[in-house]
Amino acid sequence: MNEESGKVRLDKWLWAARFFKTRGLAKEAIEGGKVHYNGQRCKPGKSVEIGAMVLVRQGWQEKLVEIKELASRRQTASIAQTFYEETEESYNRRQKLIEERRANKASQPVPFRRPTKRDRRRIHRFKDLNSE
Repeated sequence: MNEESGKVRLDKWLWAARFFKTRGLAKEAIEGGKVHYNGQRCKPGKSVEIGAMVLVRQGWQEKLVEIKELASRRQTASIAQTFYEETEESYNRRQKLIEERRANKASQPVPFRRPTKRDRRRIHRFKDLNSE
């Protein structure tokens, strides 16, 4: 379970800490620049160390976590949460963005129903007339 003496790859640690469902998804995220290790982009094979800071972007959310424990096996969610600790600043920023999105969504009108084919044609005609 603990890999105190051994080396653990970044993609494997992200998978074990349950940030991603598969190692392949973790690898794609790292290669796509969604994961930063100590403030820099890196490769999936990067060896992680205890105390390192990892920035993980998933959809609208962005988490900055400190590695507390090395693991190369996937555990239950309650155990996996002990592998890292999110910084207080990151947590507060995420909560603020969640509240902003909720407020923004509440201010937008909800359509009564989906537009029919006739409604969509009217919408397209209206947009075409205004774009010219």
